[in-house]
Amino acid sequence: MTEEKKYPQQDYNKRWAEKNKAHKNYLSSRSSARSFIRNKATTEDLQELQVMIEERLKELDN
Repeated sequence: MTEEKKYPQQDYNKRWAEKNKAHKNYLSSRSSARSFIRNKATTEDLQELQVMIEERLKELDN
């Protein structure tokens, strides 16, 4: 059995990642942000992020 047939999902994932680098980076960044907020952020961090989010929402509305 060849490597390609033995691990078709891995091959597919690799090809997808190469074709979609920008989207992959977006998903990775989003995941990191969510993980930080859920697991490590202090009250001060969350307050700062809240201000940044409000500013970003205003930018996107314009």
